[in-house]
Amino acid sequence: MLNWDSSDNEDLDLRAAQPAPAALDALNNAGDQEAAKARQVTAGDTPAIIRAKAALNSLDIAEGMAELEGASARVAVDEKRMINCRADLNQLVPFKYDWAWQKYLDGCANHWMPQEINMTADISLWKNPEGLTDDERRIVMRNLGFFSTADSLVANNLVLAVYRLITNPECRQYILRQAFEEAIHTHAYQYCIESLGMDEGEIFNMYHEIPSVAKKAAWGLKYTRSISDPTFETGTVENDKELLKNLIAYYCVLEGIFFYCGFTQILSMGRRNKMNGVAEQFQYILRDESMHLNFGIDVINQIKLENPHLWDADLKDEAAQMILQGTQLEIEYARDTMPRGVLGMNAAMMEDYLKFIANRRLSQIGLKEEFPGTTNPFPWMSEIMDLKKEKNFFETRVIEYQTGGALSWD
Repeated sequence: MLNWDSSDNEDLDLRAAQPAPAALDALNNAGDQEAAKARQVTAGDTPAIIRAKAALNSLDIAEGMAELEGASARVAVDEKRMINCRADLNQLVPFKYDWAWQKYLDGCANHWMPQEINMTADISLWKNPEGLTDDERRIVMRNLGFFSTADSLVANNLVLAVYRLITNPECRQYILRQAFEEAIHTHAYQYCIESLGMDEGEIFNMYHEIPSVAKKAAWGLKYTRSISDPTFETGTVENDKELLKNLIAYYCVLEGIFFYCGFTQILSMGRRNKMNGVAEQFQYILRDESMHLNFGIDVINQIKLENPHLWDADLKDEAAQMILQGTQLEIEYARDTMPRGVLGMNAAMMEDYLKFIANRRLSQIGLKEEFPGTTNPFPWMSEIMDLKKEKNFFETRVIEYQTGGALSWD
């Protein structure tokens, strides 16, 4: 019987509860024998079962084991690397990057589902001919058109390429969580589109019919083509750089710049008590995306730290160009979605904001800012993205941003 009174005794030898080696060997042998008996053909076995047992008798458990485990010995923390690591991908602990595991835990704590958000007021406002101006309707439609496919592009990149090529298990754990969150985001946009009774064909095809939307999608896709090829492997300087460029494109630009104009526009509507349901969906999505961005920046910088030869002058210049190109495309998108002033903002203010964001992205990966002196014209956006700070944002106030079932409302 356990004696809990002795639990604070630092000298307590818990190893005493372990079986002796001889007893363990006997137990292992008994288990092996029973497993072998289970595969013996019996009178009640059908021909199909007999074939299955025979096939397993010839199974070579060593085949493919090197690929599965990566290394035969137990893995030390220092053997774990972000890319090109032969350590056991299945050995989650001990962690090397505690920040990756913490982000996974934070993501799980911040779980939510689109159906939890009431869309009744939005539906009424959208169907009312006098409910929104033409400019406001354009903003809602353009952003749902871009985001409804943008998050699926990110998810495809994660699942088909990045997950396979990142060789650290705790980072892979977070990538799995991120991929699920991207699915929730795509679900949320679909839920908004369906709730408002929009033309789904029109909205979901904007990514190749509306130039300002299509350009952003095309820009992101070109950085996926090579690494999504199943035969693509890292291990050479050229291919390692290709992966690093993909991570910069998707984390720093697609999630780190392309989302900001649309989110600012929709959240500004929520601040004016318009389309509160859509705005609330976007608020949760933006918080998820902020965590994705921070994770991606950490991964990029860790790869640079472990592989300094990759981060040469050419790649630095190309990375800066990627961020500047992304900023320019987002400025064009802002002008297209907001040709006139609306919601207390205009395209010029949005351009300043995007330049401010671009400076942040450049500095986060160790590059010099290209727009000195630019300030943030929308400081309220920083408050919305702060996971630990809640405020009166909609008619209801989120007390604690936790799992959907634990959300508490005033």
